Amino acid sequence: MEVIDILLSANFWAAALRIATPLIFGVLGALICERSGVLNLGIEGIFVAGAMAGWLAVYLGASLWLGVLVAALAGGLFGLLHAILTVVLGLSQHVSGIGITLLATSASYFTYRTALPNVTSPPRIVPFQPLNIPGLSDLPFIGPALFQQTAMTMLALVLVGVVAFVLYRTPLGLAIRAVGDNPAAVEAQGLSVRALRIGAVVTGSALMALGGAFLTMSAFDAFFFGMVNGRGWICIALVVFASWQPGKALLGALLFGAFDAFQIRLQAEIGSVVPGQVFLMLPYLLSILALVLVARRADYPRALLHPWFKGQRH
Repeated sequence: MEVIDILLSANFWAAALRIATPLIFGVLGALICERSGVLNLGIEGIFVAGAMAGWLAVYLGASLWLGVLVAALAGGLFGLLHAILTVVLGLSQHVSGIGITLLATSASYFTYRTALPNVTSPPRIVPFQPLNIPGLSDLPFIGPALFQQTAMTMLALVLVGVVAFVLYRTPLGLAIRAVGDNPAAVEAQGLSVRALRIGAVVTGSALMALGGAFLTMSAFDAFFFGMVNGRGWICIALVVFASWQPGKALLGALLFGAFDAFQIRLQAEIGSVVPGQVFLMLPYLLSILALVLVARRADYPRALLHPWFKGQRH
């Protein structure tokens, strides 16, 4: 009965959505990159860069939304570097992505230490506050679960619809999907494979950085080392779980968020008789299981990981 009570609690689903929010940003960003044929393993470092850049901008006096923009720009810059290495130069997407993660993480920590050399505890900012939407926030169950979140959570949900619309209802989205499946056909139509892939990687990386910005400007009120905690790698797995579809990406992020929120509450209920490490690994085990069940049927972009040069034919 305790498990049922947890699952039927509005507070549980509100927590699940909060935990899922940075994953939603990250998985949408990774999805856009991979739909264009480029794997971006720099996501973990881009999360860190977005978290630090957005927080530092607000700490130095910028507004919260300007901090969000700064985070997106930081992510876009690292995405541009990744695109130059992989799209323009045709280097290994795996090696470049891992290099971006190491560079972005180290640069973020270096900037933090340089800007605040004498700080012993993370300085605080005033983060986004939960919204109170008249009428909607007072609805039973769905009100506290959905309509008492912060503006960044609402932005993440809106972006799911925007990305889905662009990918499946616009010529640009058709071109992005085509360049990830058959770049030769895209080039035959007179479109630039290189420009489409670079644009997708920069845009996707900017969205990834918003996941980091959520952590420092909405979930917490400070930047500290280790706060990203592998969320970027989770997003890479969730893209496969989602079969590169925005709607399923949202479902996957919510599923992981629910697993994580569930283990926290379950640990509070029976943590005295079960080692805490069991609860900490529970969401990852369940996510791996879900991934295994759907990965075999995943319809991946056919040109993913394949560099492309003008005039190339297969």
